[in-house]
Amino acid sequence: MMDWLIPAAQAAGPLPASPGTGQYLTLVPFVLGMIVLYYFLIAMPQRKRQRERDGMLKNMKRGDEVLTSGGIYGKITGVADQSVNLEIAPKVRVKVNKSSITQVTAAAQAEEETKE
Repeated sequence: MMDWLIPAAQAAGPLPASPGTGQYLTLVPFVLGMIVLYYFLIAMPQRKRQRERDGMLKNMKRGDEVLTSGGIYGKITGVADQSVNLEIAPKVRVKVNKSSITQVTAAAQAEEETKE
């Protein structure tokens, strides 16, 4: 009795999916790509810089010339766990936190290379 409907339904193909299902699946590669980019462009280089900085702070010793975050150049006269004594002028010494040291200056590094 309704045999004429079966071929018409088969010719139409499968029913279309609901409009909301495919939208989320198209975002998955985009989100994964953003996570990978974040890791390689931001997280990995930051972790490398932090390791280098920690090594610099750990290896500071008496006689090194350093630059503080305030822009003061000085020579290390004493090292403690969390602080460093700097001589910023003849007979002028200040105590600064190790974390305020930004770099060991090139002059001190050049002296070490010539000694070796």
